[in-house]
Amino acid sequence: MAASTSSSILRRALLYVPSSSQKMLTKSLSLTCDNITYDLEDAVAPSKKQEARESLRSHLLYQARPASIGELAVRINAISTPHALDDLLAMADLPRVDTIVIPKVNSASDLSFVTDVLRQTAPERYSSSSSSATVGQPIKLIALVETARSVMDLRSICASSPYLNGLIFAAEDFALDLSLTRTPSLKEFLYARSAVATAARAFNLPSTIDLVCTSYQGDEGLKRLEEECQNGKEMGFNGKQCIHPGQVDIVQRMFGPSEAEVEWAVRVTISDDKAAKAGRGAWTFQGKMIDAPVSGKARAIVAKAEKCGFDIQAMLEKWKNEEPE
Repeated sequence: MAASTSSSILRRALLYVPSSSQKMLTKSLSLTCDNITYDLEDAVAPSKKQEARESLRSHLLYQARPASIGELAVRINAISTPHALDDLLAMADLPRVDTIVIPKVNSASDLSFVTDVLRQTAPERYSSSSSSATVGQPIKLIALVETARSVMDLRSICASSPYLNGLIFAAEDFALDLSLTRTPSLKEFLYARSAVATAARAFNLPSTIDLVCTSYQGDEGLKRLEEECQNGKEMGFNGKQCIHPGQVDIVQRMFGPSEAEVEWAVRVTISDDKAAKAGRGAWTFQGKMIDAPVSGKARAIVAKAEKCGFDIQAMLEKWKNEEPE
């Protein structure tokens, strides 16, 4: 199994920004989002690939990233196209590029190819003796799962690169590959989405990003987005792709812990520490048994809540007298 790179980046919302539009490139820096992914693939016509690549490189070279954006990523063209290598060569040495998103990953060889190109193009970023302050950390990789073949090959894909940091399920291309019709229930994607979420967990990948919600306008569109977020969260996804800035706030809220969840987790964590000191392996909280898996979940919620901006120290102080039952 390949060891994934450690990541403190929280990806609840992954927002695609067309790289062919200078206006959108500039506007993207005014947004607040966990992840901005500049798209060199679907959003750019074949005749505009070189122009978009050069424009994006200039943008990433000379524009500082605001604190409101957690991560800058680039979605390159598929490895099977003649554009992928040029995309990688243009982005590999840019210190502001945190992540490369690779579409249509059908086999482990796709990620092996990207890994080799990045290592050869910017070897200083992958050397254990490099100073991260000057050359940056190794670029992380996120693979888009879009075909039946990729779903069947998830094990080898997940083990193919030490820099793989997440999986994304892409519904529209998957539907095309299997000649499916997307429905509001999303039941036609149940097997594939479950496979993606399970594989990401099995290989300890930090991010499992769910399908795009194509509805985003009006009350009905926002309601559909919330329903999809809830459904994805229940399946094990911890983030969602966005195609419009108006989707970001809802996605980040839905995939983040609620106030009640965080309060429960803090209280359980405090009580668990006291129970451990007393030598108790299992104990009771609000009439329910708490053992290692439950306390582990509570600690994970606390860690995520801190990244989401919750004042955990204040909550710890508020509930410091909590005791295990």
